Amino acid sequence: MKRRVVITGLGAVTPIGLDVKSLWEGLLAGKSGISLIEKFDTTDFSSKIAGEIKNFNPEDYFDKKEIKKLDLYTQFALVAAREAIKDAGLEQGNYDPNRSGCVIGAGIGGIWTFQEETEKYLAKGARRVSPFFIPKMISNIAAGHIAIEHNLKAINFNVTSACASANHALGTSFRSIQYGDADIIVSGGTEGAVNPMAMAGFCAMKALSTRNDEPTRASRPFDKERDGFVMSEGAGMLVLEELEHALARGARIYAELVGYGATCDAFHVTAPAENGEGSARAIESAIKDGGLKPEDINYMNAHGTSTPLNDKNESAAMRTVFGKHVNNMAINSTKSMVGHMLGAAAGIEAIVCCLSIQDSKVHATLNYENVDPDCELNYTPNKYRDFEVNAAVSNSLGFGGHNSALVFKKYVK
Repeated sequence: MKRRVVITGLGAVTPIGLDVKSLWEGLLAGKSGISLIEKFDTTDFSSKIAGEIKNFNPEDYFDKKEIKKLDLYTQFALVAAREAIKDAGLEQGNYDPNRSGCVIGAGIGGIWTFQEETEKYLAKGARRVSPFFIPKMISNIAAGHIAIEHNLKAINFNVTSACASANHALGTSFRSIQYGDADIIVSGGTEGAVNPMAMAGFCAMKALSTRNDEPTRASRPFDKERDGFVMSEGAGMLVLEELEHALARGARIYAELVGYGATCDAFHVTAPAENGEGSARAIESAIKDGGLKPEDINYMNAHGTSTPLNDKNESAAMRTVFGKHVNNMAINSTKSMVGHMLGAAAGIEAIVCCLSIQDSKVHATLNYENVDPDCELNYTPNKYRDFEVNAAVSNSLGFGGHNSALVFKKYVK
């Protein structure tokens, strides 16, 4: 019999707050974290806006020697993981390291380090490249650092599946606990890619919003006037724990994770399959895995990127899976306020699902002003609603056709 898995700790670093409390309060207040980019000169960029992490001083969290060894994406991961582990009431000595692991999602990894060391190499030659270049840049190193800091000796690695990375990491962690490979796993996603090279690449693809004169109104999922996603950065971490293990130590339980589904479009490197066919299969698989029916789901945290193709096809996927029941559901997009955090996005959205279940509130989809006939569903426009969430789907899609969905529900003994 598969073991039950619950969520006992949450941690976040986001453009609207450096912890879970400020994130949740900001989301319910309809606060946007999108602004003009301050980290670098955007003169030559078509998109000049992003969800930058504000007021983040690495020296508040790490000593100066450590900072030299940590790319920004790893710094975000460590800070969010510390909060999640503390929130779960875990301290070294009260858990078995050999039964505790860490699986993280990162879509890109240490791109700041890659760019800085490349510039150094081109300007000064190979001998000036830092010995920390590789262990700062590689996308698995955030998971390694979290494990070292907290003595987590069970399963440990990184998942890279673009914007579905954190959902795949959480799903892998869920399965690992279900099948007895660990009792506790720290999981989620992290990204620090508001960076000239990354922005230039997405601008070249014409994937980003160019509503530069109205940054807070630029991310507008499902709205007819959407013109692309808004790049963002940060981390979202959760502590997943086997139910009996959590109960034995008196842990607070936010929600139960009951289902995971993953599929591939096998269609196109960037565009989703027509009518969201692959995404629909992932959602259906996750619901079935959780022993539920589509009509048991009453809230969906959508991928909701604010791009023309994603929002249209994701809406079609929801109609396919839920039929007429979709009209009874609350749906929203967290990206409307925090932007698109790439590999970290699903980590934040999983946290939102847990808090929605706990507090019976669904935050708004900001900037939903113009109805698109292709996306006409209950997107919780512009104001949060009090809504009892019994079971929720967190949906994520990634370049390459990667689809992943998780199902959370209220914990019942």
